[in-house]
Amino acid sequence: MDSYHSLAPLNAFLNGCAAILLLAGFIFIKKRWVRAHRACMISAMGFSAVFLTSYLVFHYNVGNVRFSGEGWVRSLYFSILIPHVILAGVIVPLAITTIWFALRGNFRRHRGIARWTWPLWMYVSVTGVIVYLMLYQMYTPIYPMPATAYAQSVLK
Repeated sequence: MDSYHSLAPLNAFLNGCAAILLLAGFIFIKKRWVRAHRACMISAMGFSAVFLTSYLVFHYNVGNVRFSGEGWVRSLYFSILIPHVILAGVIVPLAITTIWFALRGNFRRHRGIARWTWPLWMYVSVTGVIVYLMLYQMYTPIYPMPATAYAQSVLK
């Protein structure tokens, strides 16, 4: 399990990179710098795809990590985490569809869906970093008990 713990900060880094690229891509399209916009958005998709792979590998091997904060900060944490998780599930097909329309040259549909995709994707990327900071840096994470340790504790 220890070898997978380094994936948590990597995931935050990947989310942070995606957020920076999303912001740059937004600025570039407002300036009508289409090639720079395209490069940023495709790169953001790449960072997000690597993030998703790393996230799934981490949670498959480590399990669910619990938040140790108490009181009002616990409520704050879950008020950030719950919409983050829900929107993370929504953003995957939305981002793929948005980029698909752009790559196919259907810019009318691309612009229409991008108005929804960009703020949701930005929210998911930024709150992903916030969740990491709260869960792993500000408070001590509570890791699940490995199956072997659980079995030994039951047998005692």
